[in-house]
Amino acid sequence: MTVSVPTKVLVIDDEAHITEILRTSLSTQGFEVRCKDDGQSGLDLFREWQPDLVITDLAMPRMGGIAVCEAIRAISIVPIIVLSVKGEEATKVSALEAGADDYVTKPFGMDELMARIKGMLRRTSASLRKEQVLALGDFRVDLDARRVEIQGREVRLTPKELELLTFLLRNAEKVITQKALLSAIWGRSYADQSDSVRALIRQLRGKIEPNPATPTYLKTEPWVGYRFTPAG
Repeated sequence: MTVSVPTKVLVIDDEAHITEILRTSLSTQGFEVRCKDDGQSGLDLFREWQPDLVITDLAMPRMGGIAVCEAIRAISIVPIIVLSVKGEEATKVSALEAGADDYVTKPFGMDELMARIKGMLRRTSASLRKEQVLALGDFRVDLDARRVEIQGREVRLTPKELELLTFLLRNAEKVITQKALLSAIWGRSYADQSDSVRALIRQLRGKIEPNPATPTYLKTEPWVGYRFTPAG
């Protein structure tokens, strides 16, 4: 993917060799990159610079990556990719629940990370080129304004949550497998990461369901996947 207009990427990581690799590699690809080595400074720069995408470590001085994700998510829906040496499912789910859109475990290959960054930007761009307003049942989604309404009530979603809801609306009343969701939302390389689907489903239910414990719209089909019914 060629970046014709510079996309601003903020990197927050206290490992100097990581930030230098990311700065060099992303700059070579045409991205505009700024780096900070602690969470609080990164958050301050985020507010000032307003980047298009954030890459953050989890374990950092002054403010950890989970807190950074939560703080950014409170004021923005910008995509966030988390980097960490921790590969446990609980840590991954915590990052996703805090607002991260993707999770890459250190050590990582630069080619893989670059593919994920570009894939995220490409999928976001592709979704915006399709019909701009989806209205079905209780839902109305304006993709251009990134505005979601449920029975007239506005709901704020992260980019990944919006991507999931858009996919569900376009496949309403169909049984959708976890594998299909992984492929559609994250790409084929995530075929074995069902915990990512579960975390995102849980996040979305928490925002769209009157009672997330007994879903009205997004129901589980046991042993298969999910079914989305847009009218309660």
